[in-house]
Amino acid sequence: MTQGYDETEVTSGAQRAEEIINCKIRNGLICRQFEVKETCKLVRSEDELGIKKINEYIREFKIGSGSYAKVVLYRNSIDGNHYAIKAFHKSHLLKQRVAPSETAMTDVLREVLIMKIVSHPNIVNLIEVINDPDTDHFYMVLEYVEGKWDCEGAGPPGGLGEAIARKYLRDIVSGLMYLHSHNIVHMDIKPQNLLVSRNGTVKIADFSVSQVFEEDNDELRRSPGTPVITAPECCLGLTYRGKAADTWAVGITLYCMIMGKFPFIGETLQETYDKIVNDPIDLPENINPQLRNLLEGLLCKDPDQRLTLNMVAEHPWVIGEEGLLPEFLCWCKQNSTQKNLRDEDTEVLA
Repeated sequence: MTQGYDETEVTSGAQRAEEIINCKIRNGLICRQFEVKETCKLVRSEDELGIKKINEYIREFKIGSGSYAKVVLYRNSIDGNHYAIKAFHKSHLLKQRVAPSETAMTDVLREVLIMKIVSHPNIVNLIEVINDPDTDHFYMVLEYVEGKWDCEGAGPPGGLGEAIARKYLRDIVSGLMYLHSHNIVHMDIKPQNLLVSRNGTVKIADFSVSQVFEEDNDELRRSPGTPVITAPECCLGLTYRGKAADTWAVGITLYCMIMGKFPFIGETLQETYDKIVNDPIDLPENINPQLRNLLEGLLCKDPDQRLTLNMVAEHPWVIGEEGLLPEFLCWCKQNSTQKNLRDEDTEVLA
């Protein structure tokens, strides 16, 4: 991945994710109709006006940053479309330890692997990976989604309002149910990782701490990405179920949308965790009873008693006047159905 990069430094976490995903690919369980473009040659240039380019992408301006990367808006000089490009330094990733046997490089490799196989209207699409082995630069070219919302000070005082919150929640649940059905847990569902397109569609972004697992074995130990969205069982340092932790984060996000703030915040990390584990959820007395029921079910401290995403999808408040969530038939299930039909036809002919 980088100059002088020792392949033995690719940790077991990334290798295991690669094994699982490669098994999915071999079995046709890939949801992308078109593969992610992989580019191994990087050309960085700058014209006389100081405008920078990487390959055919023309830099416009920085739109965000995280612990691993900065995100910059680029315009493709060939198709004229805008793309959000996550830019990494591979040497920096290798120096950041995120777990006893994993570096930040592990997370980025896993993020790329996961995004290479998923495709859903409520998930940001990965277009291209640029990774020149002769440079320290690594880029993820992503679908550009125009905006995002943040619960702190977003919308009218107190939150976004029930109608918008319901619309956003339906999109979040739809995208997350798709991920869970493909044995992927996001682990960092929060307002900052939810982008809103021009037509108001929410798309889940940032898979940097996501995990992929086999069958129903979603047991994890590593803490989720952000303290304020961490589920109570994750605060205890024990193993926990990734799907249930994601569902708790959906509850935190819904609370943010309605109340305009996070429900459990302390002055220190330990105080935040203590509040998450011990404090009851604080809701106004005059809140919609259906919404209260949903929030209390999502933010149940006991993961075994917590609502599942399927329950959330069928909850009266979520259904509202819109009806049940639309069914999404992903590409791999379409292929699987077609394969089964072909096999049945072959058996009949035999």
